[in-house]
This record gives sequence, structure tokens and C-alpha cells, in this order.
Amino acid sequence: MKHVDIYSDGSARGNPGNGGFGALLVFHGADGSRHEKELSGGYRLTTNNRMELLGAICGLEQLKEPCDVTMCTDSQYIANAFNQHWIDGWLRRGWKGAGNKPVKNVDLWKRLLAAMEPHEVHFEWVKGHAGHPENERCDALATAAADGDALQEDEGYTAG
Repeated sequence: MKHVDIYSDGSARGNPGNGGFGALLVFHGADGSRHEKELSGGYRLTTNNRMELLGAICGLEQLKEPCDVTMCTDSQYIANAFNQHWIDGWLRRGWKGAGNKPVKNVDLWKRLLAAMEPHEVHFEWVKGHAGHPENERCDALATAAADGDALQEDEGYTAG
């Protein structure tokens, strides 16, 4: 299996407000080479957590074959969902969280699980705004997308 590092970040100007995601895929060649691909997108009326999720999703959806993936995110929301097995409880309880309250952003959690399906994905939390070069790049992509003119509708947010 090929190894890919995916770095992702999300941003919202206001919460809710205009938002964006950024993702950086780093492919490691067998010959030691490094290839990068950047992704970003902006949305009207969304939240930071939705953009964090969308960054991870869009990164995974770019992969054309099963890969071993290290997903680096500054979102404890995402990292803890997997590393602390919150998602397992949500699934067992029919997408209910603590206190039997509905889990937010279920549309994107389901899309993330589907995008992960063919891959071996390991989540790694990185501290945001701490000088991590790839995370800083994703932050710049996300904020530029949030501030851009080509904003899409986040139908999952507006429908919820």
C-alpha cells in the first residue's frame, strides 16, 4: 500500500459564517520523492467543524487506490472522534452522543467514514497555529477560500 500524509484544516469567519477548508496531500514515492497536491473550497453559512471535516473528506476522496494514510489535523473534534473512539459510540447509539443528544454534522461524518472505507487511516492531532509548515499551509488555503468570492452553499448546514 502506498503511504500518503494528508494535512487538513477548516476555517469559518463567524461561526456560523463564511467558511473554507484546505488540504495538502503529500505522496511519498518508493524512490524517496515527494509529490504534493493542494485542495481548497469556500462555503457560505457554515461552521468551523464542518469545514474541518470537509478538509479531511476531500483529501481522502482524491485518492485513486487504497492507501495507508496519516491524517494530520488540528481539529481535536476529528482526531478524538477516532482516537478516543467517540465514533464507535455514536454508531452504536444511532448517531446519538452524550446525554442521548443527536450528533452534529452527521452528513459529513457519514461521508468521512465512506471516504475512509478503502484505506487504512490513522489520525494524528497537530497543534494549530504553532508553526507546523503543512498545517500553516492548510490554514492559509482554508482562510483564503473562506474570504473568496466563489462561495458554494453548504447544503448540509442549511438543511440542518
